[in-house]
Amino acid sequence: MAELRNCPMCDAFFNYTGVRDVCYNCAQKEEDMYQVVYRFLRKRENRAANVERIEEATGVDRNLLYKWVRKGRLHPAVFPGLGYPCDNCGHLTNKGKLCEKCQSIIKSDLRTFEGAKEFRDDIIRRDRGTYHSEKK
Repeated sequence: MAELRNCPMCDAFFNYTGVRDVCYNCAQKEEDMYQVVYRFLRKRENRAANVERIEEATGVDRNLLYKWVRKGRLHPAVFPGLGYPCDNCGHLTNKGKLCEKCQSIIKSDLRTFEGAKEFRDDIIRRDRGTYHSEKK
């Protein structure tokens, strides 16, 4: 069922159905801006352009560029200068929510935590006394 929301760009009411985050008019404007950016990037000399260069040349907001890369409309494999900020540190990444550095830090911390947990469990297991009764 649709939900009534305010458009974050123009503050107009629209029925949010889960497909678009903005109203129909703003979605059309976004699509027009996407076409401008895509035409810019299709030129051979612009394929390796970074976000700052695209923003400067087309006038499109960098947050829209990040949104299109996140949603898969602009592929970093085809346009290597593109990416979006890591949710943790802000460095540009091409996949997931975290960059490689933040992922490796979290994985290292998890391995340390798991090792400490196993060590504590092992100590508890060793300290438990087991008593056997003899049958006579």
